[in-house]
Amino acid sequence: MKRIILITGGQRSGKSQYAERLALQLSNHPVYVATAHIWDEEFRNRVLIHQQRRGPQWTNIEEEKQLSHHDITGRVAVIDCITLWCTNFFFNREKAEWEQPSVDEALRDIKAEFDRFTDQDATFIFVTNEIGSGGVSENAIQRRFTDLEGWMNQYVASKADDVVLMVSGIPVKIKNNGTVTSSIL
Repeated sequence: MKRIILITGGQRSGKSQYAERLALQLSNHPVYVATAHIWDEEFRNRVLIHQQRRGPQWTNIEEEKQLSHHDITGRVAVIDCITLWCTNFFFNREKAEWEQPSVDEALRDIKAEFDRFTDQDATFIFVTNEIGSGGVSENAIQRRFTDLEGWMNQYVASKADDVVLMVSGIPVKIKNNGTVTSSIL
């Protein structure tokens, strides 16, 4: 039975580790889908730390954009993360700055890919960042990306069965089996 879980929160809030523990509770052989593009050595070291934390029971897939090209039917998968996945749609390394997609174009493409990928009968555990929780950037490109990320997070949350907000390593359920459990009126 298909299930979508969204784990959100700030940087270093414990999102990835929580998602990995949850996946291991649901499956002895989960899938880890890494969406990151390795930009530099510091980031490569972060990726290595994540890989070392996971054991041999994980099936690892590295895919920057086309998640739907991978069949994970019947599996439990951690997709880490929506933020980096959005970056890959927002910034095309093969094009000049003036040829980059608009926020609307990138959002359309990533929503369509999300829908194709989650059309499979699997358990999807998406990890994302709440980058809009801070102040408004003075940089126009950062503001555009924050818009894209925020709208994509809202889209995934609307499709999710469960949404968990990580706060200082503590999971706070805000949507459970499709029902919002915490809200501010």
